[in-house]
Amino acid sequence: MKSIEKKRIVIAGGSGFLGSHLAETLIRRGYDVVVLTRNPDCYHGRGRAIYWDGRTVQDNWAQALEGAYGVVNLAGKGVNCRMTGANRSKIIRSRVDSVQVIGEALRKVYRPPEVWVQGASLAIYGDAGDRVCDEAAYIPDEYPTNVCLAWEEALGRAIRPEMRWSVLRIGFVLGNDGGALPTLANLARIGLGGSIGRGSQWISWIHLADMMRFFVEAIENPAVQGIYNATGLQPVPNREFMETLRNTLGVPVGIACPARLMRMTAPLIGADPDLVLSGRRGLPVRINGLGFTFHFHELADALEDLLGSRVAAASRFKERLTAGLPLKS
Repeated sequence: MKSIEKKRIVIAGGSGFLGSHLAETLIRRGYDVVVLTRNPDCYHGRGRAIYWDGRTVQDNWAQALEGAYGVVNLAGKGVNCRMTGANRSKIIRSRVDSVQVIGEALRKVYRPPEVWVQGASLAIYGDAGDRVCDEAAYIPDEYPTNVCLAWEEALGRAIRPEMRWSVLRIGFVLGNDGGALPTLANLARIGLGGSIGRGSQWISWIHLADMMRFFVEAIENPAVQGIYNATGLQPVPNREFMETLRNTLGVPVGIACPARLMRMTAPLIGADPDLVLSGRRGLPVRINGLGFTFHFHELADALEDLLGSRVAAASRFKERLTAGLPLKS
C-alpha cells in the first residue's frame, strides 16, 4: 500500500522560542517540518534542520520550498539589545533580507507553497498610549515603526501572486521556557516585581498555546489572508500585569522601577529600555471576526497555567524541607 506523503512546512528562523514550539505543534498535526537556521548543528528541536544565512539563495534550503504546503518566516535579529546605529541596521536588514531571499528562492521553484505566514510585530503601532490598536490603527513615522513597515512591505514585493499570505503582528507571547516571562518571574521572586516606568503602558499578551493555534489557523484556514494582530483579547497595563504575576507566584510586594532608573541601567546589560517603557493596546479584531476561539482570556488564568504548577511544586519542596521529610516520596 502506497504511503501518503506528509505536507511539508518550511520554518525560516525556526530555532528560537516560537519556531521550536511551532515545529513541535506542526509535527504533532502530521506535517513534515524543515527548519532553516544559521546553526543546524545546535538545533535540538523537532524537524529537520538545514543551514541558511538569511541573505543568499542556496540549493540546500531552496529545494525544501519545492512542493511545500507552506512557509513560515520568523527570522530576524533579536531586538533586546542596545539601540546603536549598527544594531538598528542589523535589525532591519535581518528582517528585510530574510523576506527578500525567500522571495528569490520562490521564483526558482516550479511548485511554490500554497501559503506564506510572515511573523511581524505589534511594535508597528509605536508607543500608542491608551489608543486601541486594531489592524487598521494609525501607524506613526518613528522607530521601530519604520522597521516593521519595511519588514511587511518586503513581503508584498517577495510573494508570488498565486500564493495566499498572512502577516501576524505578534504581541507579548507568554511561555515558561522562553520569551520575557521567565525573566520577569525571576525578578518578581526576588522582590523586583513592581511596575516598570509609569506602569500605565499597555501589554498585549497571548498565551503560547493560543499563539501556536493562531499559527495553525493562518496555515490551514484559507479565509486567513492579510494582516492580523496576533495577540489576546485582554491587554492590561504594566502595573496590572506585574501585580497579577506577583499574585500567581505568591509574592506579596514588588519594588517598582522608575523609568529614569531603567534608562540608566539598561545599557549596562545591553538591553533596550523602550521594550518595557513603551506599550500598545492591541486587539485581534480580524481573527476574532473569523470565529477563532482563544483558550486563555484572562491573564490570571494564563499565568496560573504556565507558572502555577511550578509554584506549587516549589511550595511542597519547601514544606518537606522545613519538616525534615525526604525530598522524594
